[in-house]
Amino acid sequence: MASRGFPYADLQSFLAALESAGELRRVTVPVDPTLEISEVVTRTVRAGGPALLFENPTRGEMPVAINLFGTEKRMAMALGVESLDEIGARIGALAKPELPVGWSGIREGIAKVLQLKSVPPKKVKVAPVQEIVLKGDQVDLGRLPGLQVWPGDGGIFHNFGLTHTKHPETGKRNLGLYRLQQHSKNTLGMHWQIHKDSTAHHAVAERLGQRLPVAIAIGADPVVCYAASAPLPGDIDEYLFAGFLRGERVEMVDCLTVPLQVPANAQVILEGYLEPGERHPEGPFGDHTGYYTPVEPFPVLHIECMTMRKDPVYHSIITSQPPQEDHGLGKATERIFLPLAKILIPDIVDYDMPAAGVFHNCLIVSIRKRYPKHAQKVMNAIWGAHLMSLTKLIVVVDEDCNVHDYNEVAFRAFGNVDYARDLLLTEGPVDHLDHSSYQQFWGGKAGVDATRKLPAEGYTRGWPEEMIMAPEVVSLVDKRWKEYGL
Repeated sequence: MASRGFPYADLQSFLAALESAGELRRVTVPVDPTLEISEVVTRTVRAGGPALLFENPTRGEMPVAINLFGTEKRMAMALGVESLDEIGARIGALAKPELPVGWSGIREGIAKVLQLKSVPPKKVKVAPVQEIVLKGDQVDLGRLPGLQVWPGDGGIFHNFGLTHTKHPETGKRNLGLYRLQQHSKNTLGMHWQIHKDSTAHHAVAERLGQRLPVAIAIGADPVVCYAASAPLPGDIDEYLFAGFLRGERVEMVDCLTVPLQVPANAQVILEGYLEPGERHPEGPFGDHTGYYTPVEPFPVLHIECMTMRKDPVYHSIITSQPPQEDHGLGKATERIFLPLAKILIPDIVDYDMPAAGVFHNCLIVSIRKRYPKHAQKVMNAIWGAHLMSLTKLIVVVDEDCNVHDYNEVAFRAFGNVDYARDLLLTEGPVDHLDHSSYQQFWGGKAGVDATRKLPAEGYTRGWPEEMIMAPEVVSLVDKRWKEYGL
């Protein structure tokens, strides 16, 4: 870790590390944040290209950093590891001995990890992000090079704003990552979805007839950026989790106009409030599903104060049909939370979330099959597990199948399944952004049992033996490979 300068103090130090590693390219010519940046980034992502720093956007007053997390290599760099599985291994080791199975088990597993390696945030009085302070009429979101990513978007969006709220009654903090539509020079549309914790905070504030204070951080250090996207239980502090990942406390500072704390080394902070009962049309927006999400009414953030560094860098992300940068964040979550998923569902050997499944559409799971209908038991357990409950298609394979090799998975799913017997259909909650469900927020789900079938499951033909080359022949060909001239 030390060789990479981890933990990164801020976005600038991460960009420097990426540039040193040949993982960052500077774009010095003027580029338009309306559509042009999006097209450049999309082509770069799909070519497996580097992070980009647009130094001269034609709108706004600061450079745009983007595609920072677009590959597993850069995501590992962001979290200070050689492989994302290293973090999962750390969590798995700390979470032992085994905790109770069920949702309480995964919550207790995270809490135990954080308690064992407690690195709570550190409050500071002076912060780089408050070098410049703009209040009242001085607030102008036009200073930010917000993006219009797709032609049909409803306007300019800020796509990597880290949203801070507190539960009005308990004071419990939440950090979330939601898109923000720019309505005016000092108002934003808050697209927080029905299943998100900030939505619950806002609902309580409205029930009490109170304004909800909100602070948005743009351009935090990469670990805090990831923590904001992580699917943590509502009672687990994202900044405690970020401290665990960093191995160092996150420095935070009090906001100037709202009772919230924000990362001291961020680039820009937007402070404001939501008026109870106020809604404004938000959208359309070209989302990670590959389709525009429709216009819906969402709360409006009134910004009273805007603080920033003297030389800030604006951080954003592009959403589109996969592959796109957000898959890097999803892959990190997949690997980091595997040990905790095993606490929740001990049957799991490994799992994979394909990029084409855009997080919730498909989950591939391998199990060590022990009894009839074991695969169906695992499917139902996943559909009852926190945000994994939104999964639409689950494919279950035997433990000797590499869940990350989609050809091998397809071979099992296409060839090992009698769809009259091995397909489980049900209904349940789906993602807010899911456009295929006939009713918003819930729809049909399917589980495919692609495991070897047992006589006790009604398969009486005798499962055939799979063809495997003799190990001594494999070894012989390995040794002689150069001789073949191939």
